[in-house]
Formats: sequence, structure tokens, C-alpha cells
Amino acid sequence: MTSPRLVAFDLDDTLAPSKTAIDPRMGDLLLRLADRVEVAIISGGQLQQFQTQVVDRLPETDAATLARLHLMPTCGTQYYRLTEAGIETVYALSLTDDEKARALAAVEEEAKRLGLWESETWGPILEDRGSQITFSALGQSAPLEAKTAWDPTGEKKNTLRDAVAARIPDLEVRSGGSTSVDITHRGIDKSYGMKKLAEQTGISLDDMLFVGDRLDEHGNDYPVLAMGVTCHAVEGWEDTAEFLDELIPTLPAR
Repeated sequence: MTSPRLVAFDLDDTLAPSKTAIDPRMGDLLLRLADRVEVAIISGGQLQQFQTQVVDRLPETDAATLARLHLMPTCGTQYYRLTEAGIETVYALSLTDDEKARALAAVEEEAKRLGLWESETWGPILEDRGSQITFSALGQSAPLEAKTAWDPTGEKKNTLRDAVAARIPDLEVRSGGSTSVDITHRGIDKSYGMKKLAEQTGISLDDMLFVGDRLDEHGNDYPVLAMGVTCHAVEGWEDTAEFLDELIPTLPAR
């Protein structure tokens, strides 16, 4: 690739520490990048996370720059654009009520059976994100240190994933963040989101660059690498910021 036409990012631990707001430096960098190319964020998180972690923290800018920002929560099963009037829905593909009920029951029952249902948490363990059901072992707002300590090897999360997948074979069950398991329609992961992005923007996957912190074989960013998209691995938002400082000056001005 000579120069990407679109740069896509994971959110947690790529643009900001898990569930926290972006640093002002990152906000400036994202808008500087959007002055030159299309910018997308693809994450298993829900729209509210995108809004509080990123959108609400962006510096003031013009409508043309905002229009080059693409938000894809729940791995691209939802797609939103930014306008001066606010966030505009392009599409949102939700699970049915039956699928949600079976997913919620399976993950709660299997977590309790395996001894992974914690009594002391930071916020709800289960969340209905419309197109995705998410299990967060320590709750949605757990501090980073607690999440890191709960399952450092990923064994607990992967054991739960396998148990739930056996219960609901018609749905996709995968490891999400450091303590989470996500349930969606089958075939939904970040590669799905990238394909939808290509459809919506008309930009070829060959002209896209993806930046993420979990590009290892068991990571939730790996499907993007596996589909052949050019990827850049980072270890935290500071790493991403340094990469963008180097990348942006090499991109052609509009």
C-alpha cells in the first residue's frame, strides 16, 4: 500500500485505556488524520462508549472533517456518521428478542456453573447492546487493574466462551475485551465490520489500514489481519499516538 485512503482503529487500549476517555492529544491527532483520510473506529463496544470516550472529547471542528469519521459499534453491526447536528444512524442490525433471551440465559447459567459469576462488580455483568449481548465478568465500569488481575491468561474467558457456544450454536460467541464475552449473529467480528465499511464508503480493503492492540492469533483484532487488511499493532494509546505522529505527515493533503 502506498498510502491508505482510510485508517480504522480499535477503541479500548488502542485509542484510550479500556472504558476511559481519549487523551486530548489523541483527539487532536484523530482530527488531523481526518483532514487527510477517512477515519473509522470499530469496536465490540456500544454507541454510548464511542460517544463518551471519543465523540464528546473531540475538539471543535468543521462539518467536512466530522463527515470523514465513521463509527462502527458492536463490530460493525451498527454504523453511525457524525454531523454538526449530532450522531446519525446509517444502519443498526439487532438480534431478535428470542436470540437475546437465549443468549442472556446461556451466558448467565454457564458463568454461574463455572464459578465465574462475581458477586462484587462495577456495574451490570450483562448488557443488551441491540445487535450484541455482552458479558463483562466484573461489570461494565470495572477498573483496568481489576480486569487485568481477574484473568491474566484469558483462560477463564475462553472456557466460558466455549461453554456458551455449545449452548447456542446458531449464534456467534467470542472473546471480547479482557474480561468479556460477546454474542452476536454468526459471522460477526471485526472483519465483518471492515467489509461493511468497504461497502458503505466504496473504499477497497486494499486501501485501508487497521490499527489495534489485539492482533495476536487469539485477539479480537486478529480477524482483520487474517482477511488480508494491512495492520499495525500497538500496545496502548501512547503507542498509537506516536505512530500517528509519524504517519500523518506522509499522507497527501486534501
